[in-house]
Amino acid sequence: MKKILASYRMINILSLDVAAGAMICASFFAHLMNFVILPQGLISLGLTVWIIYTADHLLDAKKLKQDASTERHRFHQRHFKSLSALLLGALLIDLTQIYFIRSIVFVDGLRLAFLVGIYFLVQQRIGFLKELLGTLLYTGGVLLIPLSVNNQLSLPVILLILQFGITAWINLLLFSWIDKQRDEKDKHHSFATTFGLIVTQRILLFLFVTTASLTAIQLVMFPMASMATLILTLMTALLLLIFLKRSYFEKEDRYRLLGDAVFLLPILYILF
Repeated sequence: MKKILASYRMINILSLDVAAGAMICASFFAHLMNFVILPQGLISLGLTVWIIYTADHLLDAKKLKQDASTERHRFHQRHFKSLSALLLGALLIDLTQIYFIRSIVFVDGLRLAFLVGIYFLVQQRIGFLKELLGTLLYTGGVLLIPLSVNNQLSLPVILLILQFGITAWINLLLFSWIDKQRDEKDKHHSFATTFGLIVTQRILLFLFVTTASLTAIQLVMFPMASMATLILTLMTALLLLIFLKRSYFEKEDRYRLLGDAVFLLPILYILF
């Protein structure tokens, strides 16, 4: 069991689970819209998410003059050159996928890439918006292919998208809430370092109540989508568990292991 956890911890440090989660969530929404994403589209999405997350961690690690406070950033400090080389290789492979993806997806992908560029330029100046911008970009990346191929959305799907986006926002706010002291030590900006723990906690509570309300509405109005709704609700429930049991989950960065793993859960809908 310890070996399995150690292996997954390395996967998490490298953000490979985040990339896999994005691919699974995109496939989840594609299934809801009754189509299948082509393999090259999934490969491009996974690579792009990994590139963005790794570039973000490398930039944070490079700015530090001392050893980072978090294991993730210390790893990126120690292996900066190797990870930078891998990043370049992933970028080159990702670029080759352009020739194989649908043209409409390529056009929408360029628009999203422009927004990603803006994010990297402004995130250090508007750190309190980092989590919200990260949520919009992550959700936009997950929905890029489904919405590009099929933009005729029903109300149940719209509500599921809203619930998913709020869950992604909770995830990032929860991390900033737990990481506040370490972020302050490393001079990283976040919503929690700007507004404090109490305000962040209240925002999280509001978002948890909002997702619970969305669940109730969907189960009453659209019982045919109950399986998808319950999976998204389970994702939020696990994040709520981290919120309620902070003292346990902040040890050894357990909150990151579970918090990132929740985005793998939609595979249950795809399989069953």
